[in-house]
Amino acid sequence: MSTAKEKNHIGRKISRVRELRGMKQEALAIALGISQQSVSIIENSEMIDEDKLKEIAKVLGVTPDAIIHFSDEAAINNFNNFYDNSSSQGNSFNQGMYTTFNPLDKLVEVFEENKSLYERLLAAEKEKNSYLEKMLGK
Repeated sequence: MSTAKEKNHIGRKISRVRELRGMKQEALAIALGISQQSVSIIENSEMIDEDKLKEIAKVLGVTPDAIIHFSDEAAINNFNNFYDNSSSQGNSFNQGMYTTFNPLDKLVEVFEENKSLYERLLAAEKEKNSYLEKMLGK
């Protein structure tokens, strides 16, 4: 029932395209010369006027048809195909753009920091205890 309604919901499609483009509502609002609340209203609207759609599409860098016919499944499929095929086709655009992040290295770093903090805390406690023993001994 609601899936047919969602498929034709232009506002949601605008929202998804905007998110995929990495743009916040506020940035879109500034580019359109309207308030962020107005962008929110547009994104919650099932239908919008054709001229407004053209203006939004231009700001988002897509065609109005791309918004009208947008679907998450197609976008994900397109994204996956682009990255799957780019290396086999010799596309050097995104080669070397991958960052190497090893979560285990980060985990070891955090454990080392935790150990250092614990050792400093232990030394401070020992110092406090020796000071208290000294004060009690007098």
